[in-house]
Amino acid sequence: MTYIPHTQDDIQAMLAAVGVSRIEDLFGAIPEGLRLARPLDLPPAESEIEVLRDISALADRNRAAGSRSSFLGGGIYDHAIPSVVPALAGRSEFVTSYTPYQAEISQGVLQTIYEFQTMVCELTGMEAANASLYDGGSAVAEGAMMALRLAADDRHRVVVLPGVNPLYRRVLETYVEGLPVQVVDARMDGGAVDLTDLGKRVSSKTACVLVQYPNWLGNLEPLTEIISIARERGARVVVSLDPVAMGLLKRPGDLGADIVVGEGQSLGIPMSGGGPYLGFLAARMKDIRQMPGRIVGATVDAEGRRGYVLTFQTREQHIRRARATSNICTNQALVALTATIHMAALGKGGLRETAVQCAQKARYAAERLSAIPGFSLAFPGVPFFKEFAVRTPVRPAVLNRALSKAGIVGGLDAGTLDKKMKGLWLVAVTEKRTREEIDRMVDVVSAVVSKRKLTPTLALPRQGGGDKRETHLPLGRG
Repeated sequence: MTYIPHTQDDIQAMLAAVGVSRIEDLFGAIPEGLRLARPLDLPPAESEIEVLRDISALADRNRAAGSRSSFLGGGIYDHAIPSVVPALAGRSEFVTSYTPYQAEISQGVLQTIYEFQTMVCELTGMEAANASLYDGGSAVAEGAMMALRLAADDRHRVVVLPGVNPLYRRVLETYVEGLPVQVVDARMDGGAVDLTDLGKRVSSKTACVLVQYPNWLGNLEPLTEIISIARERGARVVVSLDPVAMGLLKRPGDLGADIVVGEGQSLGIPMSGGGPYLGFLAARMKDIRQMPGRIVGATVDAEGRRGYVLTFQTREQHIRRARATSNICTNQALVALTATIHMAALGKGGLRETAVQCAQKARYAAERLSAIPGFSLAFPGVPFFKEFAVRTPVRPAVLNRALSKAGIVGGLDAGTLDKKMKGLWLVAVTEKRTREEIDRMVDVVSAVVSKRKLTPTLALPRQGGGDKRETHLPLGRG
């Protein structure tokens, strides 16, 4: 609130009305040891003008990644957003509408959700999608939980491939904490999963195999082989995908995946310093009753006119808690609408062109960086999409500081998310990056290296024999 109108007399009157004498009495149910026993460490009170001045000074220290050349990835990407997307999504009838509790009254809102679900099904190759989730991490966890519900009682293991984003894995661990669920880690071999090791870890106790495609290091996992291994042992496959990559790659649904989830930020949603974002989840029609959240369906009324209804509401706000599939309490309707407008604006041709440009520009950047003395691809021989890991002769933090001074957002220090990847620099290149921007980034990095004695960083622990698959993404193939 920008203004708090309650006087001390107002506060005392409200306390008396509820039968207590002090504000502290309202927190009597909270144990003493959990309460703050001292005043908050805040500066002395200031006037509104002074507070606004201080806050503005802090805000001025930020530099918006979207206004600079950004090579940051790791799950969030600086993709182009057509101007029609914010223009339509920002209309008052959309930004002021709330979650549809009296759903059938809100036919317009329901239709946008229905269109979103339809597009997600087209994107993933699946038969049914829900009305969206919070973000990619919650979508991954909800997908695994759905697979566990569908599995037989004796299947309580979730095999997580090493290419799954470490942040997503942490969300999954939070979900299953205290439950009779075992999370099993597979091994990596040259930037992708070790298939031999995976075959040993997937057993009759496995409910699902969780794979990211492309993985968080940008590499393409052998999805067909992974699904085959899971199928042989009766386990389901949950695939977390980059929706932009579907402009080039075969859809997981066409390859036999059971549940497909992902982060929708790449679909017209700004990076915004971390959110709000969008999670999506799609599955087979036969499994629809175990899907979390809401599902909007199309029907006709008594006069034969097309209409939309909330077909399923399997969340605990709508049904008995014991029968709810999830405690997800919203469907990010406005963010999902934004993604829907973006997908409609691009169309299939636009999505493919975006994917082609990402792939080609990433390869150009990788070749330029690899030509710098001391630099090399961390996983040579493994195909990647728009993101790749680089071994560097200086710490990634040093490179990023130099790039920041030049007005460029550098890549992700992979070691900040996974200690096993310490020393790797994860560089993402989207369709927005021009040849000039890539060349400028390489020039800054070259200048940093030339000023330092080349002392290569520690190599990664050997994780396998390496993959001999082709280096370049086979453009034009599914």
